[in-house]
Amino acid sequence: MNIDKKKIAVQILILIGFALTIKLACIYYVANYEKYALSSFCSINEFIDCDGAAKSSVSQFWGIPLAYWGMFFYITVFFLTIVDKLKKFKLLKFLEVFKNPMSYITFLGTIAFACSMVLAGLSLFKIHKLCVLCVITYVIDLIIALVASSGKFKVIVNDFKTAFIDFIDGAKKYTKTFIVLLILAVSFLCYSGMTYNFVPHIKRQKAILKYRDIKFNPYRVKGNTLGAEKADVVIELYSDYVCPLCYINNIMLHQAAKEFSNIKVVHHNFPFDKECNPYISVNMHPNACFMAKGAISARNQGNYWEMSSLLYESQPVKMDDMLKLAKQLGFNEGKFIQDFNSEKTAKEIEDELSKAYALQLDSTPTMFINGEKVVGVKPYYELKEILIKHGAKHR
Repeated sequence: MNIDKKKIAVQILILIGFALTIKLACIYYVANYEKYALSSFCSINEFIDCDGAAKSSVSQFWGIPLAYWGMFFYITVFFLTIVDKLKKFKLLKFLEVFKNPMSYITFLGTIAFACSMVLAGLSLFKIHKLCVLCVITYVIDLIIALVASSGKFKVIVNDFKTAFIDFIDGAKKYTKTFIVLLILAVSFLCYSGMTYNFVPHIKRQKAILKYRDIKFNPYRVKGNTLGAEKADVVIELYSDYVCPLCYINNIMLHQAAKEFSNIKVVHHNFPFDKECNPYISVNMHPNACFMAKGAISARNQGNYWEMSSLLYESQPVKMDDMLKLAKQLGFNEGKFIQDFNSEKTAKEIEDELSKAYALQLDSTPTMFINGEKVVGVKPYYELKEILIKHGAKHR
C-alpha cells in the first residue's frame, strides 16, 4: 500500500474513531451530570455498562476525561496525515521537523493501543465493567498502527526509531519553542491533575472519600454541644451510626464547628434498623438502634459528641463493647446501663423517628441548615459555601 492510500485509510479510521469519542464524551456528560437521564444504548447489563464505566474514576486520566484524550489523539493523527501539505506554507515552515509522519502515526497508534490495554485491564479487574464503544476505539487504534506500518513488526520497530530520531532533531532545531510548549503542556497537566476542574464529579468524590480513610476524628469535641451555644446558623442533622456516609459527615461537621464561630449542630437519631424503626421493611443498618441508645445515655452524662465519634469509629455490637466506650469516657456504668435500657430512651428514639418521617425523610444523612434541606454528603468545600450563605463566620 503506497503512502497516499495509507493516509486515506488512516483518515477513514480517524473519522470513525473521532465520531465514537464524541459519542463517548456525550455519554460521559449525561451519565455524570444529567440526574434523570435514561441509560445509554450501550448499557446492557451490570457488566456491559458504558454508563457505569463513565461514572467510575478510571474514566479520566490526569483530571481529563478519556473521551477528550481520544479526541486529541485522533486530531493529532489527522494532523500528521496532512502535515506534508501544511509545511509547504511559509508560515508553517517549522513543520518540516515532521520528516516521516507515518512513523509518528505508527508510534502514536501503538502507544494508544498499549494504553488502551491498560484501560481494558482496569475496566475488567477494577470496576468489573466493559464499555463496548471504548473497545471499538481500542481496535481502531491498533488498526491505525498496523496500516501505518503495513502490519510488519520490523517496520514498527524502525518507525519507533525514526520517530524518536526525528523528534530529537526537531527539539534541537527549535529548542526554545520546544521548551515553551513542554512547559505549557506540563503546567496544564499539573493543573488538571491537581484540581480535577475538568472532571468535577471526580473532584467531588475524592473530596468526600478522603474523609472515609480517616480512622480517628481529629476535630472531635467533648460535651453535649457541637459549635456555639447561641448560633446564627443551626444545623439539624438526621443520621444513624452505622451509615458510612454519616461517619464522613460527622467529621466534616466537627471540622466546620472548629472553623466557624457561629454555627451549631443538633443531632437527631434516625436509625435504619428494624429493632426500633417500624417504618422500614428492610433492616439496612443493624445495631443502629443499639448505638443510638448508647449516644443518648452518653448525653445524660454530659458527653454526647465524643461518644458519637467513638460509636462511628468502633461500631460496637455487644453491650460489653459499649461499656468499654463508657468506661473510656469515665461514665458511671450503673447509670449508663440504666439509661440505656430505660423507657425514656426508647421513647426519645421513637419520637425522633416519628419526626423524621413526618418530614418525609428517607435517607441519611439529611440536614436542615437554617431550614434549607441538604440530603447526603457534600464535599467540604460545598458544605462551607452553604454555611457561609446562611451567615457562618470564620473564627
